[in-house]
Amino acid sequence: MDLELTGRVALVVGGRGYIGSVVAETLRREGARVVVASRNADGDDAVAMDTASQESVDAGVARVLDQHGRIDVLVVTAAPAAGTLDPERASDPDQVAAAIDGKALGFLRVANAVLPVQRDAGFGRVVVVSGQNAYLSGNVTTSLRNAATSIIAGNLADQSVGTGVTVNVVNPGAVTDEPARTVQPGAGGESSPQQIADLVAFLSSPRSVVSGESVSIGHRVLGQLTI
Repeated sequence: MDLELTGRVALVVGGRGYIGSVVAETLRREGARVVVASRNADGDDAVAMDTASQESVDAGVARVLDQHGRIDVLVVTAAPAAGTLDPERASDPDQVAAAIDGKALGFLRVANAVLPVQRDAGFGRVVVVSGQNAYLSGNVTTSLRNAATSIIAGNLADQSVGTGVTVNVVNPGAVTDEPARTVQPGAGGESSPQQIADLVAFLSSPRSVVSGESVSIGHRVLGQLTI
């Protein structure tokens, strides 16, 4: 299937990370002109951006627009890794607030900078990678930072109805190079960075009109029924 991404400009925030780097390469293979945003820019198709700072985000987005004239696709994978969060402080308000800022509000800062440009253009695709901890209790920090990301994305999708812009969330469980085919009760299915990137590429395509969805990959939490 031709995803019709040839010539599209895609900004991948966190595009040097474990998932983001594969997303960036996958979009390039589909013909997109990919700009990678990270704290340290390296190369012509890279821009410095710290999602904790609206000033940094605005400057990075402005640079992409100066160089390319538009941002057709925004993918946000940037967030502190779950392994950096202290499980002993899962209910500590300071850690919870920092985690929400690092993931959900970081996404919001970038989306707020890019969405007006996409709406004015009459086309845009926004995809944020979150996680299946949004569906699970047991860890206030991980639950809230992922749930907040999904809630923000849903609101932005509603605000973009009728503009030609879609906003969606991809929720992996555990991410590994060799995902298991089995799924344990109470857990989400495993997925690889490439599997995630393939889904992101489809949601980034003009061929997709899905919007306002939180899509689980590798199987949603086994044994959980949501109506």
